[in-house]
Amino acid sequence: MSGSTDWEVLDTGTLTTVQDLGRAGWLAVGIPPAGPVDRGALIVANRLAGNPDGAAGLECTLIGPRLEFADERVVAVTGAAMPATLNGAEVERWRTLRVRAGDVLRLGPARAGTRAYVAVSGGIATPPALGSRATYLRGRLGGLEGRALRKGDRLPLGAAPAIPDGPPAVRRERIPDYSGEPEMRVILGPQDDRFTAAGVAAFLEGAYEMLPQSDRMGARFRGPRIEHTRGHDIISDGIPLGGVQVVGDGQPIVLLVDRQSTGGYTKIATVCSFDVGRVAQMKPGQRLRFRRITVADAHAELLAHRRRLDEAVAAV
Repeated sequence: MSGSTDWEVLDTGTLTTVQDLGRAGWLAVGIPPAGPVDRGALIVANRLAGNPDGAAGLECTLIGPRLEFADERVVAVTGAAMPATLNGAEVERWRTLRVRAGDVLRLGPARAGTRAYVAVSGGIATPPALGSRATYLRGRLGGLEGRALRKGDRLPLGAAPAIPDGPPAVRRERIPDYSGEPEMRVILGPQDDRFTAAGVAAFLEGAYEMLPQSDRMGARFRGPRIEHTRGHDIISDGIPLGGVQVVGDGQPIVLLVDRQSTGGYTKIATVCSFDVGRVAQMKPGQRLRFRRITVADAHAELLAHRRRLDEAVAAV
């Protein structure tokens, strides 16, 4: 491995893919943006690793991979609480870690949350597809041959920037808590008029349990039935990130980064962008609630979210 700048995959974990911030501008021709389902976690990992926000890293689902480094780098692990070890010794997540040639990083089963993110200085340098390295599995596009990682894969890395003397870490109060029953803020619409008053009340007052059938395309939930006024079919229209479809069974589906571009089912609401990552970090069996806010409140919350993200990383 001397002189190599590859990252070797010794074990893959459950599902590990290369992701950057996604490919914008292709939904009109049916290609979703892909990218991380928890955007903030990848951005923070890249900032800890000294990369631009849009550098490609790894998204690791439920159980993480085992990876060997070929040269000196810095690396950061964020997102789900997957215990991280370096050469068998447990290391902190949400901070910059220095690694050397031959070091092995391993992520174990997630104790809380679903998806962890690994960023390495220089970023992953797989060939871009339509302007992005994000992996879209259904379309076999981006990442490494458009697929999940396999044992024995080698990931090319970009040139590593200078390693900082004082490694930064995320402020403890900025590390997300993925346990409990979170509350997701939503804007009602665009088809909330297709639901009865009792149906809207059920959506906003009930608790909904995430189902195992959830994936990067959509998070499926089970809870109080959301009643339609005149059926669940509409003329197909665009699907926003966080759109909450309610099909014939009266149960909500929150559409995520690998969503279809259009759909013919009623959408009662849209989860605000700053809460989508929290939806995607839920485990099957975990419950959430939906809370209505105004568009003006959503704009203010988005600005506050961006400020918190900018203040998250601090020198130690």
